[in-house]
Amino acid sequence: FQSYTLAISWAPEYCRNDRDPQSVECSGRFGRFGFIVHGLWPDGEGQSPQWCEAKSMPTPDTVRRNLCMTPSTYLLAHEWAKHGSCITQSPDAYYAMAHRLWDKLKWPDVDALSRKPGLTAGDLREAVALANPGLRREAIGVLISGAPGSGGWLRELRLCYTRSFKLQACKRRQYGPDDTTALKIWRGI
Repeated sequence: FQSYTLAISWAPEYCRNDRDPQSVECSGRFGRFGFIVHGLWPDGEGQSPQWCEAKSMPTPDTVRRNLCMTPSTYLLAHEWAKHGSCITQSPDAYYAMAHRLWDKLKWPDVDALSRKPGLTAGDLREAVALANPGLRREAIGVLISGAPGSGGWLRELRLCYTRSFKLQACKRRQYGPDDTTALKIWRGI
């Protein structure tokens, strides 16, 4: 593989659809979550590597240490098995890589942004870029619900990195809708 994608989900949109109201992510018992790490993915030309041979699985202690970044035991285990096993030799090393990228990020006031009349995907990219000096808009992919260009709800951001973890412009398939596409953000936090 030549690059990485850090997939960052918008938890309120996931929980709005009543996925699992008892989960750490959606129950509210452990606070409300905004952006969370979905996973760190290796990107190849055409087909990205997936489901490589995993020599170990995350321990309960490893899972607990990462619940603030990814508040789902299922998602932590799934992402290690599907993507992390192709990047590193251990779950701890995989989550440490994701944490290094995650811990550098700052977030704009998404509640205020969600109330902006005429909000677009470009507005979100701009706000995230302004909160993170050095992060260019071209490195921020946006995934929304609904048909392309339909002005759906924010589901996920995708930050694009080189193999040496330098930010780079996303490929078209990662970038998502163009900057003029209408966007809605569920504020259920």
